[in-house]
Amino acid sequence: MDIPRILLAAGASGSGKTLITCGLLQALVNRKMKVASFKCGPDYIDPMFHSRVIGTKSRNLDTFFTDAETTRYLLGKNAADCDIAVMEGVMGYYDGVGGISTKASAYDLADTTDTPVILVVNSRGMSISLAAYIKGFMEYKEKSHIKGVIFNQMSPMLYPRMKKLVEEQLEVEVLGYVPKVEDCVIESRHLGLVLPEEISDLKERLQKLAGILEDTLEIDRILALARHAEELQVPESLVQKDETYGYCLPQKLRIGVAKDEAFCFFYEDNFRLLQEMGAELVDFSPIHDEHLPADLDGILLYGGYPELNGEALERNASMKEEIAQAVKQGMPCMAECGGFMYLHEQMEDMGGVFRKTCGVIPGKCFRTPRLTRFGYITLTAGKPVFGRSAEEIGEIPAHEFHYFDSENCGSDFHAAKPLSKRGWDCMHSSSNLLAGYPHIYYYGNPQIPRTFLMKCLEYHNSKER
Repeated sequence: MDIPRILLAAGASGSGKTLITCGLLQALVNRKMKVASFKCGPDYIDPMFHSRVIGTKSRNLDTFFTDAETTRYLLGKNAADCDIAVMEGVMGYYDGVGGISTKASAYDLADTTDTPVILVVNSRGMSISLAAYIKGFMEYKEKSHIKGVIFNQMSPMLYPRMKKLVEEQLEVEVLGYVPKVEDCVIESRHLGLVLPEEISDLKERLQKLAGILEDTLEIDRILALARHAEELQVPESLVQKDETYGYCLPQKLRIGVAKDEAFCFFYEDNFRLLQEMGAELVDFSPIHDEHLPADLDGILLYGGYPELNGEALERNASMKEEIAQAVKQGMPCMAECGGFMYLHEQMEDMGGVFRKTCGVIPGKCFRTPRLTRFGYITLTAGKPVFGRSAEEIGEIPAHEFHYFDSENCGSDFHAAKPLSKRGWDCMHSSSNLLAGYPHIYYYGNPQIPRTFLMKCLEYHNSKER
């Protein structure tokens, strides 16, 4: 499959990857190009900014969650009929699982998808040392995939000299620079960047940045680099690899998905897989809607910022009561991170006030001073999941990232940190509930969506008796 593609990476977090990626995406959209964008790793927020620019949903590609074949399938599926695929890296280029491996790093994604890499180099405080810095990244792996460089925070006066020096000494193309652009910066908060909806002039900022990049980046050369990417072997389907992907409900089922400013962390490919398996996804807001949608067969409560919306969630008593009643009466429900917190009896908000929530899970959630159980994990069930045995479900790759904890995290699964002896028990699993802090990417283990939907079908049929 011929997929023009590039990956923007950097030597460390905070080097300007997201800002430059969004500005480049905007410049390509302004050129009337159809763009697919991807974030390397489990991040939810960066793809929201990508989506605001390109006008369609951005996706995640994560080589901890998915093997090489599945990763290439997802790239091909989501980039089909697009002019270019732009991937944004994660952390430092080679930084992967456990801090001691390149697994699940931006490099790992580039290697898996044979994608040309443009290294974004924060050049503040450096001149000739830039050549040594870049050379180190290019030579650390025999095939680094690094084909281009962009200098961030570089003055226009220094740039011509640095471009000449680096291109003379290294086999890499310098593809432009980005000057300091303070009025285009995207703010951060405890879980990362603020949400796009919270930046009133985001579109204006991105258009201004795109205009700057048109002048300072060699965008035509970047496009040429993307078009020279090798043809990629992409499977047409994953069914031959795992027949679970071919599962389809005998009839459409209505699955409620909590979606609003409190619940906004989604993997778009999770939605697609659920729909391919026969789910009709029905959005609702635990903040703004007084009632659940009619005739639901299941509920999905994903993560987000419930702690920033504690008062509004507490105030909507009818929604809390209906969710609690539905789950207690057997409606299947999956809840992760923020959704898991919402199911508790109480949840501390960012103001330190404990808010009354759904009351499905006994106990309360509370704020902690630092990230709690951060990073990739592998989940193993210790009891049945929606009635299916732990052996049938198998291992589940997942991810945790939260500043809140619970008095009642559950103990029905064991979470093991990769390349580490560290692990802990977590999650609640009952006949109709799967809830806990871990975020799950369904292509990492398609048994999860299939088992959930099979339980939803069982519930649907029980209602009709």
